[in-house]
Amino acid sequence: MNKLAYIDEKIEQLKTDGVYRVLPINYGACANVINLNNKRTVNLSANNYLGLATHPRVIAAAQAATAKYGVGAGSVRTIVGNQDILENLENEIARFKREEAVTVFQSGLNCNIGTIPAITDKGDLIISDELNHASIIDGVKLSKADKAVFKHKDMVDLERVLIEKRSLYRNVLIITDGVFSMDGDLAPLPEIVKLAEKYFALIYVDDAHGSGVLGESGRGTVDHFHLNGKIDFIVGTLSKAIGCIGGYVASKQNVKTWLLHRGRPLLFSTALPPAAVAGATESIKLLSETDEFTKRLWDNGRYFKAAMKRLGFDIGHSETPITPIMVGNEALTMAFSKGLMAEGVFVSGIVFPTVPLGKGRLRVMLSAGHTKDDLDFAIAAFEKVGKALKIIA
Repeated sequence: MNKLAYIDEKIEQLKTDGVYRVLPINYGACANVINLNNKRTVNLSANNYLGLATHPRVIAAAQAATAKYGVGAGSVRTIVGNQDILENLENEIARFKREEAVTVFQSGLNCNIGTIPAITDKGDLIISDELNHASIIDGVKLSKADKAVFKHKDMVDLERVLIEKRSLYRNVLIITDGVFSMDGDLAPLPEIVKLAEKYFALIYVDDAHGSGVLGESGRGTVDHFHLNGKIDFIVGTLSKAIGCIGGYVASKQNVKTWLLHRGRPLLFSTALPPAAVAGATESIKLLSETDEFTKRLWDNGRYFKAAMKRLGFDIGHSETPITPIMVGNEALTMAFSKGLMAEGVFVSGIVFPTVPLGKGRLRVMLSAGHTKDDLDFAIAAFEKVGKALKIIA
């Protein structure tokens, strides 16, 4: 008897629903053009917003750190201590973000599942935007605090929850993404700050897709809205625009002290490898020196969005270089993705459970590394496949 037959049944259902996928293989760096399944392919799926994953200075810094420190950190920070380069990275990010302190985690997901339970407790309330990232949802589930959800970006609904519940709890934490990754829209942070001040609530912003993209030289969504010092917890990532791996929490110093004692990923998982730490540090230095990377990213975003609109695609209501191509049907979404890959353009289909049923889309992730030739090649493929599948006329 096959004890795992139920898994086979679930996989067969994926095939029936038209959403089964086999992951392609990239035979090289994750750049603007890649060797995917042994075919030259324009890559529109990566979060490498600024092209820093392959920047010569970042690579050189990672190589030098590996030669000096080895390939691993050796243990968790609370057992083996911090290497000096990790201390330096946290200080560099804090200066760049113009915040008091920064705590680096092994990933953005680890930031959320480690920080949210550490800063809330029984007798507290967490109020979360309904479209927050899955890692926020998981972090909220791990907390002992009570939970409430407000409608996406709906400040009337958020205030309704605050009016009904604020007096019942010691601390209230409002959590939102800075940039919502599936649609590319921004949280209304100025309005959230006003409500938080009115009802004496804390604010937690996951700015994974705003870090390196919005604000002065990519300082993030908080900087974009000129709200520095007004947000209590800012989560950023080192694995997207920064081009490496890891995440961080920008906060007051006392929060950092507490996280180093109670942030479970920091207590029970080995710290980032030296190459990632040094590479991320060099990326932060590059952003501190120039805004050329963010300018190229936004120029490419405007160029591509304009072309998609001219062709008649529904690109939603993105306010960032993230460009969703709305399709709807899950099977048609995956067919669109496969058709583009056959034309030499890689854009992953995003379907349930990542987005709600009937909301399938291709999420185009543009980069400062893309040339106009790359984008023109991709635009022609979108037109050809979109017409063949009758997504556009």
